Amino acid sequence: MLVLVAPGQGAQTPGFLTPWLELPGAAARVAGWSDAIGLDLAHYGTQADADQIRDTAVAQPLLVAAGILSAAALGDLADIAPGAVAGHSVGEITAATFAGVLDDTAALTLVRKRGRAMAEAAAITETGMSALLGGDPEVSVAHLEKLGLTPANVNGAGQIVAAGTLEQLAVLNEDKPEGVRKVVPLKVAGAFHTLHMAPAVETLAAAAKELSPADPKIAYVSNKDGQAVATGAEVLDRLVGQVANPVRWDLCMETFRQLGVTALIEVCPGGTLTGLAKRALPGVKTLALKTPDDLDAAREVIAEHSA
Repeated sequence: MLVLVAPGQGAQTPGFLTPWLELPGAAARVAGWSDAIGLDLAHYGTQADADQIRDTAVAQPLLVAAGILSAAALGDLADIAPGAVAGHSVGEITAATFAGVLDDTAALTLVRKRGRAMAEAAAITETGMSALLGGDPEVSVAHLEKLGLTPANVNGAGQIVAAGTLEQLAVLNEDKPEGVRKVVPLKVAGAFHTLHMAPAVETLAAAAKELSPADPKIAYVSNKDGQAVATGAEVLDRLVGQVANPVRWDLCMETFRQLGVTALIEVCPGGTLTGLAKRALPGVKTLALKTPDDLDAAREVIAEHSA
């Protein structure tokens, strides 16, 4: 069984969209999306520097656009026939297009509002996120909670990302959980998936009311608890609430395992989720779409593992 996944914020790098825009029709498609959401996606995906694309309001639409574009280059989703789809954080919106819950324009309109709302929430208090290297997850989570921090991403394969105020993260750096070798600050604009994002939930809820989601045509696995969601209305409801709740990618991968996953393809800018899968899902074939040069290999994986 094939699983198709979409990465979250932090996966973007300067110029990563450039080779994808050279594919037939891609530039025109991205130009149309840019007009629809009032953001020059081609500029930010080809010419902007790392600081510019770290801006939450820019990074999120850029990632969703890249994910949709690269998946489309693989072929029709009905032909790809994944057994399940999922996305990490903002990648959940990308995955919602794969499942047929939202069309491309609706997804990009929603993510544009999401990015702006989360950027505004992040500006209220100086917050951030740090990855913990090593240690036992249960011990680390308990330690984080003692420091007032949130385990915002529980990614599986022993990887946990802490989030909170810069002061709390500074304390964490000096007072690491037992077994943690290093605390690595992440280049993100705020404490995503924590109570600090609560102001964004209301904005996103209002935006969601303007959409008409369809029920998933493919099993859609949610970051909230790793469960497959049956209706479009529930997918949208979870997308709204998830901005202030921890990402449980570990539970998503456990669901992939239970569903019988044999291969996992990560859409552009791939790499992060395939890396986690290699450690947490041994024996599962993984492939990351980084450039169009990866498309032929991905099609081979699809031919062997799709339904």
